[in-house]
Amino acid sequence: MNLQKLRQEWLSNVRGDLLAGIVVALALIPEAIAFSIIAGLDPKVGLYASFCIAVVISITGGRPGMISAATGAMALLMVTLVKEHGLQYLLAATLLTGVLQILAGALRLGNLMRFVSRSVVTGFVNALAILIFLAQLPELTNVTWVVYAMVAAGLAIIYLFPYLTKAVPSPLICIVVLTGISMALKLDVRTVGDMGQL
Repeated sequence: MNLQKLRQEWLSNVRGDLLAGIVVALALIPEAIAFSIIAGLDPKVGLYASFCIAVVISITGGRPGMISAATGAMALLMVTLVKEHGLQYLLAATLLTGVLQILAGALRLGNLMRFVSRSVVTGFVNALAILIFLAQLPELTNVTWVVYAMVAAGLAIIYLFPYLTKAVPSPLICIVVLTGISMALKLDVRTVGDMGQL
């Protein structure tokens, strides 16, 4: 690979890459911890795993704009495995999953996805969204009104801010603004640190 191609791949969109990296990193922390809790693991496991995935895929990944991180699909599937067999089997299952993905890529099995109907894929994704939503519901029950106000403000910023400008991603603005408000006013809301010993 020549130097010109490397420069094109790594330095062609530095501003966009930095903004995307910040958004993903800030969103990844609570997501990794939440998925750890869904899987019945210590939150540190999710944080370390997500960090390792992000670093490895940033170097070895083949598609621009692709985000690789902990997923709800894996977390929900691993709940039973961890409860019945323990954490050591989770590592083995994760490594085996990676090997199977590499084999599927080498054998070009991605083309077989054309034979899976769109309704099946949509149903899977919707069912996953429902399960993740249900797993997060305890965070919205028996809480103060401030939590509901923060949720409403977050949704408003995410969906309305793009009408003002698209120069900065709205999820990044949402995270920064609401975190700043929460810290400045010392609001009574649960934080990432409340979800486990870090």
